[in-house]
Amino acid sequence: MRLLYNLAVILAVVLIVPVFMVRAVRERGFGERIRQSLGFFPEHALDKVAKKNCIWVHAASVGEIVAASPLIREFRREFPKSPILVSVVTTSGYEMANRIIKDADSIIYFPLDLPWRAGSILRRIHPRVFMPVETELWPNFLKKAKKLKIPVMMVNGRISDKSVKRYKHLHSVLDDMISTVRKFAMQSPIDAEYIMRLGAPPELVTVTGNTKFDQTYTNVSAEEKQGLLQEMGLSGSEGIFLAGSTHRGEEEPVLAAFAALREKMPGARLVIAPRELLRTGEVASLCSRRGFRTARRTELLKKPAEGHDVVLLDTIGELGKIYSIGDVIYVGGSLIPHGGHNILEPAAHGKAIIVGHNMFNFKDTHLLFTKRSACLTVHDEGELAAAVCRLFEDGEERGRMERETLAIVGENKGASRKTAVMLREFLVEFEQGESAGKVRTTERVENFRTYITDLMRRRHADGFCLRVVMGILYTFSVIYRQLVNLKLWGYKAGVFHHKRLGCYVISLGNITVGGTGKTPTAQRLAGAIRDMGYRVVILNRGYRAKWRGDVGIVSDGNKLYMDATEAGDEAFMLAKHLPEVPVLIGAERALTGRYAIDHFGAEVAILDDGYQHWQLERDMDILLVDAVNVFGNGYMLPRGTLREPVSHIERADVCLLTKVDQAVGVSREHIKNTIRKYNEKALIMESIHQPRRFVELKDWHRDIAGEGVDIKMLENKSVMAVSAIGNPMSFEQTLSDIGAKIIESLRFPDHHDYTTKELQDVFDQAVDLGAEAIVITEKDAVKIPLTIIESKAPIPVFVICVEVTFREGAAAFEKMLDESLKERVGKKGRE
Repeated sequence: MRLLYNLAVILAVVLIVPVFMVRAVRERGFGERIRQSLGFFPEHALDKVAKKNCIWVHAASVGEIVAASPLIREFRREFPKSPILVSVVTTSGYEMANRIIKDADSIIYFPLDLPWRAGSILRRIHPRVFMPVETELWPNFLKKAKKLKIPVMMVNGRISDKSVKRYKHLHSVLDDMISTVRKFAMQSPIDAEYIMRLGAPPELVTVTGNTKFDQTYTNVSAEEKQGLLQEMGLSGSEGIFLAGSTHRGEEEPVLAAFAALREKMPGARLVIAPRELLRTGEVASLCSRRGFRTARRTELLKKPAEGHDVVLLDTIGELGKIYSIGDVIYVGGSLIPHGGHNILEPAAHGKAIIVGHNMFNFKDTHLLFTKRSACLTVHDEGELAAAVCRLFEDGEERGRMERETLAIVGENKGASRKTAVMLREFLVEFEQGESAGKVRTTERVENFRTYITDLMRRRHADGFCLRVVMGILYTFSVIYRQLVNLKLWGYKAGVFHHKRLGCYVISLGNITVGGTGKTPTAQRLAGAIRDMGYRVVILNRGYRAKWRGDVGIVSDGNKLYMDATEAGDEAFMLAKHLPEVPVLIGAERALTGRYAIDHFGAEVAILDDGYQHWQLERDMDILLVDAVNVFGNGYMLPRGTLREPVSHIERADVCLLTKVDQAVGVSREHIKNTIRKYNEKALIMESIHQPRRFVELKDWHRDIAGEGVDIKMLENKSVMAVSAIGNPMSFEQTLSDIGAKIIESLRFPDHHDYTTKELQDVFDQAVDLGAEAIVITEKDAVKIPLTIIESKAPIPVFVICVEVTFREGAAAFEKMLDESLKERVGKKGRE
């Protein structure tokens, strides 16, 4: 079958050479397309990407480029150091890519799928990953990618009814192509079903959504819109009917509808964008026969004019922006059996949309908009005319449709981000799987990390070798201590300058590594300030977040924009628990803080884990001290767990002893005496972590704020405690305090990313030990792979949800906070 395919490709190239020669003379840029398609690229075109571990994104034409543009933007954020190569097939796609994709290091024409050229070019570039957009599958190219061990991941995958039928005729060639693709990120469940019908293994197929919901290149400001209207001579229009991507047989119904509209609204105008630019003259003749005066967009750009009835859009790649000037939009290819075109570009502008009944190429999108009455479907010329006239006459209905289209677009954004995160996971999995040695190395690194962490927590060393290691670590800790003191001195002496935000700033942190309860305390504090009537935000550094950039919005207080993988587990948990409180991540809190003020009107900013973030000036420093693990073992990093010397308690305005219910009285007194030794003015307060409820793992992921089950449910039950947190002993103590019988405790390193295999082993152990339930923390819940969450577990997995309760010193702290906020921000309160 492959031999037949190759013979057909070669024969097609030979037969089409005369056509290519004619087009090379007639069409601007077509000659360059032929040269590159044969593998002859301009000098230096591949310098930035060839054999540099690039990400290769292949998008055939304009539509795929539009879908790829937000993907490439996200890939640049996720992989800032990886070069990005974009390839296209058509001249219009090449022009569009160069116009709207700014993050690519190189843009080329895709090589013809000739058996000898595909391998040559792939060896020359040798990308880290090849990513066809939608359904760009080429047998010879994919076969060579498989041989060279280049992973292939289909993105924004879309399979039409026709494609399913056409691909099935390829038989063994189809099997080879499908087996080459290691991941299928599909637009919709329908597309996922189709690709599985063609042979894709279900475990490799994921629905990510349509990336065209994320495109921003068509964004048009009010000033730009006015400029477009003036350029096209449409400023004085009573209304604009726009027909986009029309095919032969559709312009007549469009013109009939426009004629009917002109009878009711003589000042209305029409814009037609033929799908094929070569048909512009033909469409102009149709308009003339109807008695309409026409003007071409290219002519109007050279010499602005008015007085025409119809504008013909004869430019490449402009339709996405031009949709913004239309009042009612008809999307073509749908009154004829072509299958329609994507309605997301006009929807992004919030337009009332009409389509024909032949939308089989975009079933899912059409169904989505139709169910919400955001799109009208017509069957013939008469229905089109009636629909157009009704929408122009009924402004209220048109306004409702406009609002609904914007709502749908807003609700479905995020496919590009999901794909970028999936790509990272896919590459990690692939690259680890390529070499068993790499896996063993990763395990050794994890074991070494655990070993060093254990050493850091020890007070004394037994044995000569261990004492030598401890001595080395101590030497580094002395150096680190001096560097910390030097940096702090620099800020105090004015060598380094603090940055100031235009809002009240509270830092919340500790001087030790490990769990002191910062996240639930930040949640408790933010909730209290919010309830006092202040607009509060949380600024988190995004520890272990896969998102890269200056300012990341985890939540705007109403909607989550990142998952735990992107945001990091701590920021994600805060965002899930705190309605009306935006959560932002970024290493530079001054940047995230200014963004929060400008975009969310922040009056109070909480720096989560910000005690050491000296770059930013604060109004209040709250230092958390773990009453169970008192100041670690007294040594600085890396010999111990202290981030800075205990004497630096002097900077704190408030010292909060956490988990005091689990500590002995002597520890509490020791902490207070130590605080007073270095800081006589700080307010000392105590808190406890109270378990509120248990939530089943599946329910927790669906609704973190759900009611769950009563905390007493696990009383006298045999449970296995599983955790990857800074202080697992505290978690286990909490379970014991509520009456659960811990028959086994599995402790993983802090912030550990669980694998499916690890959790399957956990289940096996729990079953063998006769456990009635597995209990994890919320910090662990965000790290559980989706495959485990969605699978049927042999025993229940519960997430324990805790909250912080302030005790001794709480009244004084509330008074102090209230007075300080009133003085700096002003009197507030929801009265």
